[in-house]
Amino acid sequence: MTITLYAASVPVFKQMLGSVSDLLQKTQAYAAAKNIDPNAYLQARLYPDMFPLLRQVQIAGDFARGVSARLAGVDVPKVDDSLATTFADLQAMLADTIAFMDSIKPAQIDGQEAREIVTRPGTPKEKKFTGQAYLLSYGLPQFFFHVTTTYAILRHNGIEIGKRDYMGAY
Repeated sequence: MTITLYAASVPVFKQMLGSVSDLLQKTQAYAAAKNIDPNAYLQARLYPDMFPLLRQVQIAGDFARGVSARLAGVDVPKVDDSLATTFADLQAMLADTIAFMDSIKPAQIDGQEAREIVTRPGTPKEKKFTGQAYLLSYGLPQFFFHVTTTYAILRHNGIEIGKRDYMGAY
């Protein structure tokens, strides 16, 4: 049996964004219980030259939306990341992203393995992919990097989470 392009994308994005949402809820509750400024977590980084938690979550959402939309051949929803500055804002962005992915039907993605997808068109960083290569060698690795970094920042900063929290509901 073969796996479909849809099965390898949208459900995976939704599972992991659900996990990120739960991680953020636990962090917000922990910060409130310990009387810690939530911004301390939102701006936390693993290393000074890396993006903070806030941006890691935003980029994970960007990849989930962008990859799903491009595979389905629909416009990528515009999201102004500069407006997401709180836990509530991030939760709203994650919910909107999941709702967008719920609007994509398997038939829109399945069979698009050979679709040409161009990233950063017209720039020196332009890259062309087939739909399958875009998902498997670019989209999923980028998405998982930011989800994993989100988890690592929170764990490093004392949030009591583990592998089950990272995996989310499956």
